[in-house]
Amino acid sequence: MTKGKIGLALGGGAARGMAHIGVLEILEREKIPIDMVAGTSSGAVVGALYAQGKDSDFIKNQAIKLSQRKLASFIDPSLPRSGFIRGEKIKDLLATIIGGNIKFTDLKLPFACVATDIETGEEVVISHGSVPEAVRASISIPAIFTVVEREGRYLVDGGLVNPVPVSVLQRMGADFIIAVNVIPDVTDRIHHTSEEALKTAREPNIIHILMQSTFIGTYALARVCMESADIIIEPQVAHIGAGDFHHTPECIQHGEQAAQETIPEIKKRLKIR
Repeated sequence: MTKGKIGLALGGGAARGMAHIGVLEILEREKIPIDMVAGTSSGAVVGALYAQGKDSDFIKNQAIKLSQRKLASFIDPSLPRSGFIRGEKIKDLLATIIGGNIKFTDLKLPFACVATDIETGEEVVISHGSVPEAVRASISIPAIFTVVEREGRYLVDGGLVNPVPVSVLQRMGADFIIAVNVIPDVTDRIHHTSEEALKTAREPNIIHILMQSTFIGTYALARVCMESADIIIEPQVAHIGAGDFHHTPECIQHGEQAAQETIPEIKKRLKIR
């Protein structure tokens, strides 16, 4: 194998981010070593668990178990000052799964996640302090989740500025970067929506509208973010909505399929037999 550190960039995409788990399964099975991880939004959730040393089977089982629960059980309503959901239940859930309110220094692999300063529009890379709190900031879809105050800044979802954090891994010292993007192009989304589905579609609720508003314009930015990646994996999840967490098993399968297709090229580039 060629010398150098291998980084894994896991992009945002809400429910579609569950495809990252399938990617991890294949990388593990094919013995592709990962030396560091960077994640945005849902990619930060999966990335944090992996960096803590949780294998793909553990993450998969947890994700499927959670997808079978009512979404309402994770919602702690907030007076709509900066968001509808406080997000403390989700942060506590992550802490429970990951092993407590652990610090970045406790992780098995170097890890960083991305958030956005809502005041300045700046990218904020978090790589110290509490991991659950950092991930909570990274997943804060504007207006859905309340903003997270951290070190004098008010933070929201990192997907607004860096949906697939390849550049973060470069700054962390990665020599070879595998990027995983689960944000579909709008044209792909249209292609996968049948005429029948369009005729029977219900008026979307406000949560769906806010989530879709975040992702509609993100695909072009994701393409720019991935320009420096050595390998790009893009699971075919255009037909799955951003809030369709009940499709987690299917998302994982699409992640597996997309990752498997890239394995020959990864092994060739890394000189792995």
